[in-house]
Amino acid sequence: MSDYLVRSISKDGSFRGFAGTTTKLVQELQRKHVTFPTASAALGRTATMGALMGLELKNKQDVVTIQVKGDGPLGEMMVVANGEGHVRGYVDQPDVMIPLKENGKIDVSGGVGQGYIYIMRDIGMREPYRGSAPIVSGELAEDFTYYYSISEQVPSSVGLGVLVNRDQILVAGGYMIQVLPGASDEAIDELERRIMDIPSVTTLLESGLTPEDMIYRLLGDDAEILERKSVKFQCACSLEKTQSMLASLGKKDLQDIIEQDEKAEVVCHFCNSKYQFSKEELLEILGEISAS
Repeated sequence: MSDYLVRSISKDGSFRGFAGTTTKLVQELQRKHVTFPTASAALGRTATMGALMGLELKNKQDVVTIQVKGDGPLGEMMVVANGEGHVRGYVDQPDVMIPLKENGKIDVSGGVGQGYIYIMRDIGMREPYRGSAPIVSGELAEDFTYYYSISEQVPSSVGLGVLVNRDQILVAGGYMIQVLPGASDEAIDELERRIMDIPSVTTLLESGLTPEDMIYRLLGDDAEILERKSVKFQCACSLEKTQSMLASLGKKDLQDIIEQDEKAEVVCHFCNSKYQFSKEELLEILGEISAS
């Protein structure tokens, strides 16, 4: 089954919900970056959150960027998602080996450590929106829940899950439920009960539940599905963009590269694609700079 997301609203208009399955997306991230299990789980959860946040974007060209900057051995993680359902991301240290927890679970919090989550939304305004919140658990779902509470003042509940077997992603996905203005105390109490009772995301997906099923479990069988959208890994790098980046170095720096190395190789952080330039190609870029 292809990865996809759903956006929904409860029948009484008290809550909105987002849910999705991202198994293929997370598997592609694992393949691109050769992530070990802890990095696969951490980056996969963050990428799933980016995909869910992308559903909030109104236009295809709008972008949300998530930075998880912890002091754990995984280092920084970055995920970028747009309104078209395209997601890319990386983790600084993809090959970290961390012992499992006593219960046999992957120790994501031990890999992430303490620090901050930073969110930036570029929706075509003069300045992008920026928000941040401290990492409170390192398990990430709780951290994004806390982020929405203190940075955006939107009561939310986030569930994220990635089930890893060595280098294979068995299932991945998540949900986010948000309280809308006017929700009654009784409705909120009922939602909290459902959240407490619902199994983990990976358990739900392993049992064959769909994103719609997750929404119905949380918001009720009468919840309305407003949108379905496919999601996939897609990087924004290209040869043309890499040439422009080299040109932006300026004549002096580019001349130094030509004289000292006689070639250049640029590696994309997000997909590990390598762009190689010979001396002749660098001289051509230098000539274009000089002519402009």
